[in-house]
Amino acid sequence: MILAPFRVRSFRYQWPADLLTSWASEMETIILGWYVMVHTGSVVLLTVFGSLQFLGTLLAPMFGVLGDRVGPRLMLCAMRGIYAGLAGVVLLLAATGWLAPGWVLLIAGLNGIVRPNDLVMRNSLIGETIPPAQLMGAVGLSRATMDSARVGGALAGAGLSTFLGLPITYCVVTACYLGGLALTLGVARRRPVGDPTAVLPEALLAARWQELKDGLAHVLSTPRLLAPICLAFLINLTAYPVSGGLLPYVARTIYQVDATGLGWLVASFSLGGLLGSATMVTTGGGRRPERMTLIYTAVWYALLLGFGHLRSIGPALLLLLAAGFVQNVAMISMTATLITGSGDRFRARVMGVRTLAVYGLPLGLMASGALVERIGYPLTITAGAATGLLFTLLIGVKWRTAMWRAGRVVPV
Repeated sequence: MILAPFRVRSFRYQWPADLLTSWASEMETIILGWYVMVHTGSVVLLTVFGSLQFLGTLLAPMFGVLGDRVGPRLMLCAMRGIYAGLAGVVLLLAATGWLAPGWVLLIAGLNGIVRPNDLVMRNSLIGETIPPAQLMGAVGLSRATMDSARVGGALAGAGLSTFLGLPITYCVVTACYLGGLALTLGVARRRPVGDPTAVLPEALLAARWQELKDGLAHVLSTPRLLAPICLAFLINLTAYPVSGGLLPYVARTIYQVDATGLGWLVASFSLGGLLGSATMVTTGGGRRPERMTLIYTAVWYALLLGFGHLRSIGPALLLLLAAGFVQNVAMISMTATLITGSGDRFRARVMGVRTLAVYGLPLGLMASGALVERIGYPLTITAGAATGLLFTLLIGVKWRTAMWRAGRVVPV
């Protein structure tokens, strides 16, 4: 049943909390990304802005350790309180006329320390509260919160900032963050593992470090986990910069449209992702999620190759729609594989290592920004997509037993 995960009380709170948080996050990204592009005109600073939002990926494994120790609920509440506070700072700066690109980059960096780990805690909470038979559906529904935010949030952020201005738009953003925090307070509680006050700080630090090393060792020794995490790093390095961070540059320079046009580009990709999520929820996923991850990732790269050479926004919207669909099928399959393959003991730590792979995104963004200025946009996209496609094939060959021949993991 499609709505079966909502039988779990915790998920009935988690889903709308994730939805509001995702909408606020996407509105911020669109608004501030366009602000940096318009006020600086620099694709390099645009990619710096995008990169700063992922600083926390380096801390993802430790966030996973803390999630295993104190529970995802407490971590999510603390993180979402930080989002709301920083949004309030932007609101204050915009209302007083003090907002400038420097402030935007600083706040993006502060947000970036925490925000990349939100998905770690969401997935850990799903693995902790949802029965295995409903796992794929829950992951798909959770992914749909992000996709709907990228559709509606992108259009709302672009539209509101254009017609109502930044201060009023940030009132909406801050309200969404606060609503997400309030709903997060209703998700499942879990007693912390052990008593942190019962050991000395030195011993506690050593225990946390050992837990982190155990999680990394578990990933490195398990091909079923290592292969998709390597693929995740590759995707963030070579695919997401094209369909995410560079879109403000594409909208303004290639297609010569305004913030509303940018909103349509982002929304098109995300609508495809939402359709992919809906397909996975209604069908329960394929029989071999690892194989689906490889196949749909390869198709995604092929679509990005075509996207890099389009010069009109109409065909670009259609191609982004298709790219969004295949990327979400690949990502949901990957997430389900990691959640079920990690085991109860290591789940949050494995998802933390998975988020560490997102560090490929700021590296890819910075490299793409530099290459666009040197060799041009079409050649940059071609080089990135071709490299990603090649290494996807190599990953499939190297770990073919784990990624191609494995049977179904998730019972539905």
